Amino acid sequence: MQPHLERLSDLLAPYPWAYSAIVLAALCLLAWLANFITKRILLRGLGSVLQRTSLGGAQHDRQVRLRVIPRLANIVPALVISAGIAVVPDLPPQLVLIVERLCQIFVVVTIALAISRALDVVNRNYERRPDAHNKPIKGYLQVAKIVMFVLVGISVIATLIGAKFLHIVTGLGAMTAVLMLIFQDTILSLVASVQISNDGRVRIGDWIEMPSQNADGDVIDIALHTITVRNWDRTVTTVPTKKLVSDAFKNWRPMSEGGGRRIKRALYLDQRSVRFLAADEIARFRRFVLLDAYLDRKDQELSDWNTALAARGAEPVNHRRVTNLGTFRAYVEHYLRHHAGINQELTLLVRQLQPTETGLPLEIYCFTADTRWAVYEGIQSDIFDHLLAILPEFDLRVFQARSDAPMDVRLQGGSSAAGGPARAAPGLEDARAR
Repeated sequence: MQPHLERLSDLLAPYPWAYSAIVLAALCLLAWLANFITKRILLRGLGSVLQRTSLGGAQHDRQVRLRVIPRLANIVPALVISAGIAVVPDLPPQLVLIVERLCQIFVVVTIALAISRALDVVNRNYERRPDAHNKPIKGYLQVAKIVMFVLVGISVIATLIGAKFLHIVTGLGAMTAVLMLIFQDTILSLVASVQISNDGRVRIGDWIEMPSQNADGDVIDIALHTITVRNWDRTVTTVPTKKLVSDAFKNWRPMSEGGGRRIKRALYLDQRSVRFLAADEIARFRRFVLLDAYLDRKDQELSDWNTALAARGAEPVNHRRVTNLGTFRAYVEHYLRHHAGINQELTLLVRQLQPTETGLPLEIYCFTADTRWAVYEGIQSDIFDHLLAILPEFDLRVFQARSDAPMDVRLQGGSSAAGGPARAAPGLEDARAR
């Protein structure tokens, strides 16, 4: 090979630039050929090897071949040029040094980009695991990328200025305070991400409510710096990860896992409709199967009480009697106890609250057996539809403010809006007559 090169050099002696150009072209051709062989032959062989492994199946193999390995294959021509540039004759030493350093930088950056792609592949394959939403690793991988690219940047600077990598790293010790200030948010986000991952306070798919950040919906992504929430109005809110450690928020996951969704709603009853029940009315309520046990127990309890009072000569006004409100409250409780949509293992209460100017609140506190939103709303609506419809059977009324619709008042002896003689409303005439 050497004699052929010497004869070619003697032949092109009158044209010194031609020999350098031919050698440089041969070097570029060799680099292209090395890249072609690497991608077309070695990559196909590696692909066939991956297909026979359990690294994730065909999809994993495709991602590795399309994202990671081609970037690593680009290292080969850079190494060829870096090793062969010194062979090209008559090149200035400074140019040779620049080319070698640029090739070194290209190799380092290419390896970093390939590792970054590999980390993305690792994260995507990890997210396919059934338990991946419990402990996402995306934040950790982003930290690894940040550290890697910082080291790559230091290496590039060291290569360009001709300094040693360790000397640059040692010099950065004096800049630790500055770096801490620059990466303050990243460090806080990393700590918050570790805490969130360890205690599982937020997972992908959780419904969280955070009014301070206008977030109310499902968590769709957990990254290093932000957590993405798709709100119920289909908008998207990004919440800083550190806010989930420092600020208060509500996670509805325990509700879904607990098998019950709370109903806490009150009927506001008109207090003027509450009264005692007569004996014939109590007998009429025997038609309700749900009230049989309550009426029997109440009858025995009141009979014993009143008999004792009578033996002491007390007036009948001291006797205890059954009320329509108490009977209705017992009916509501037994109705919920027998409702298929109510979780009977969780708290179930029917209670009176403090009376207000809007009536007497009769609150229902229970949990549905199905936590799905639409099903929950359907069960809750069906319950209150039934209670509102059956309320007149107990001679009770719901408190409701009067309508603000305009009243048509006609005064006797005046003129109406149509221009004819006006007449007062019948109710008004009666009131005036009285």
